[in-house]
Amino acid sequence: GGMALQGWRLCGVTVTIVIYIGGVLFLSMNNVPGSHPRRMRIERFAEFPNYHNQKVSAINQKMTIRWCRELKYLQTELPVDTADAASEFKTPNISDNEENIKTGLTALASFPGSGNTWLRYLLQQSTGILTGSIYKDYGLLKTGFPGENICNSSVLLVKTHEWGPKAWAPFSKAILLVRDPEKAIIAEFNRQSGGHVGFASPDRYKRTKGKYWQQFVTNKLRGWELMNLNWARNFTGNVKIVFYDDLVNNLEPVLRSILEFLQFPIEEDLLNCALLRKEGIFRRKKRILSFDPYTPAMRAKLEEKKQYVYNILGRLQ
Repeated sequence: GGMALQGWRLCGVTVTIVIYIGGVLFLSMNNVPGSHPRRMRIERFAEFPNYHNQKVSAINQKMTIRWCRELKYLQTELPVDTADAASEFKTPNISDNEENIKTGLTALASFPGSGNTWLRYLLQQSTGILTGSIYKDYGLLKTGFPGENICNSSVLLVKTHEWGPKAWAPFSKAILLVRDPEKAIIAEFNRQSGGHVGFASPDRYKRTKGKYWQQFVTNKLRGWELMNLNWARNFTGNVKIVFYDDLVNNLEPVLRSILEFLQFPIEEDLLNCALLRKEGIFRRKKRILSFDPYTPAMRAKLEEKKQYVYNILGRLQ
């Protein structure tokens, strides 16, 4: 009898565990944002940090960002005439520009891996206002971007990696952030394998005799060209093209010009604070691979496409 009882107990425990795991899986699947089409949902799952990565625990300790000022949303829902009620929500010198800020939504459009998280960080530091996104990236949500998945005028601008009429519909103007495809493709490969600050392990480049990486580069280079040219040529609103290299090399003037484009009043003390903390945590430290992941043929193709696209973008600036 004791034997049978133990068997039942074991069976009960097993069933409980199975139900529990099933519940957790079910909840985690249902927790995925349902606001955009399925294809995107799958793609953005790659944003979860890869926990095989030993760096993750170290990263989590560094993940507390010191913001220059407590971040807030733009108060745009308030009626225009209640100036007194509104004043406590605003920095005093915004009111004259409030009208400009309110109209239309600005996109931060970029091919993945072009530095958009870093630019969002810089803009949040230099304005104290949250930035939004059409995605809901849990990795970013937890680390200083509560505006993930917010796509309305309560945020300074909205991140998107999409293009085409549907993607353009909500926006009246856009900042197009462009980065050298060679660097952007590696950064995106790293993000898909190791999260926003991690890296792909070197063997991932050699998976399936390098065919996986080869295909990745081909697909992404095509995507890089389409994304940048479509926003630059076919989006009907005003576009400001920002090159990642200019941000790195001349941060202050470029950041000022972006804030002017956003029609956001510049506060010198806040801007200085942002410049002092420009590195943040969302720039991967340089990591030199012991081999060049690009073959000479790949490099030639990357260079050719880059020159072609940069020429067109240069003409449009």
